[in-house]
Amino acid sequence: MNVKRLRTLFSHALRVSLATPLLLTGCQGEPVVEPSPEPGPVDLSQHSDVACVNGYPAITGLTVAPAPDVLQLRIVRRWVPPTLPPIELRTSEGEPCATASNPQACLDQLEALDVTRGFPRLCGYSAECAEGFLVTTRGDEVTTYTTADAVRALLGGIDTPEEAALLAYASGYALCSYPAYERGKVRALPDGTFSVVSTQDYDCETNVYETRHDLQVTPDGEVTEVGRFPLKAGTPDCVAGRRPVGLQVSGGGDCEDARGSYFAKAARMEAAAIHAFLRLRDELTLHGAGAALQDAALTSAADEVRHTEVTLRLAHRFGATPVPPAVTDLPLRPLDEVLLDNTVEGCVRETYGALVAHHQAVHARDPEIREAMARIADDETRHAALSWDIDAWAVPGLAPEARAALHAARRQAIQVLREEVAVPLAPELIADAGLPSPEVAAALLDSLEQSLWA
Repeated sequence: MNVKRLRTLFSHALRVSLATPLLLTGCQGEPVVEPSPEPGPVDLSQHSDVACVNGYPAITGLTVAPAPDVLQLRIVRRWVPPTLPPIELRTSEGEPCATASNPQACLDQLEALDVTRGFPRLCGYSAECAEGFLVTTRGDEVTTYTTADAVRALLGGIDTPEEAALLAYASGYALCSYPAYERGKVRALPDGTFSVVSTQDYDCETNVYETRHDLQVTPDGEVTEVGRFPLKAGTPDCVAGRRPVGLQVSGGGDCEDARGSYFAKAARMEAAAIHAFLRLRDELTLHGAGAALQDAALTSAADEVRHTEVTLRLAHRFGATPVPPAVTDLPLRPLDEVLLDNTVEGCVRETYGALVAHHQAVHARDPEIREAMARIADDETRHAALSWDIDAWAVPGLAPEARAALHAARRQAIQVLREEVAVPLAPELIADAGLPSPEVAAALLDSLEQSLWA
């Protein structure tokens, strides 16, 4: 990706975003049309807790026909620390392979499952990140269900609250993983639909802020989000720097001043990006990328050293003490995983992060922040261009299904960004640090989606 082209796209996006406040105030005496009020959260007084086992929705209370010998919920870890198995059983109902003609062969097949992707990734309060999937055995047949559509087909209709909760989980909504937060809620409604409520809280490593999601699940298995309610301030620093695989969740670094908290988290993410680019260089070398791409990754790591120093200084200025990142040393990944990571971390998140840095360089009221972000914005634009160059190098040689997987990952990453930027920010982050307000951030995303991500 030509850096000059990216700068041109960013300049256009920033010009478009300047018009956003006018949409809220009207002009030339024209009356302002107020939007209809948003509905409030559903009343939970008649909801029940979602039944959970080992941190995952229970698989009892289901009406599966024909009934399997066993129904299991397992998890798959996409990047596996040496101390953890790649696939792990979490809950089971029934007797595996009970009606198989060769029970041992059936059991061997069950334990040798080759599953690498499951439901949308959720991360528990213990920082374990995993993708769930279901498994059944019927006679000699072992079947896996790794998507919400597959679960919907297995259930054949949503008849019980347990089925509604399970389908919501398979659709990417947390219901059991947060002992520090309210457990998911479910209620059967008189019209045959189900109300399911999910409260999710992730930090930068998992891309989502703390939010309540009110869902409607119909008898035919349609899951609709009817309300979304932020429960705490967002984490706009999540887009700063490329996150390495193996980055561990870490608390601390917060302070009473929102600016200090912001730059403490940004410093941690910039430091983590050093690991990400060094690893990226090794993986590009492993998979035969040209010297120019390898050198650009190494240069990007050096850039992130400077970014860490700058954001550390700003964090200290505002009274915060950043926590250094902890990154688990994991084996180098196959090319498909490298490209998936590059699509999410680079072509989406780092590209948007570079645009935000340009916005800060223009709008930050604090002179030191404005000057720092001007330098960082230029570097991050080159990093974003590297991500697109990697994409252009590898994607033409991929099979159609691999390209489709990258496209789906990109669309999901864009949606996650939209969720993040919708959370209101502290006024001093908008004024002093120059971060875009939720309305402006949405306009910036719209511009990139039309000009670059289409």
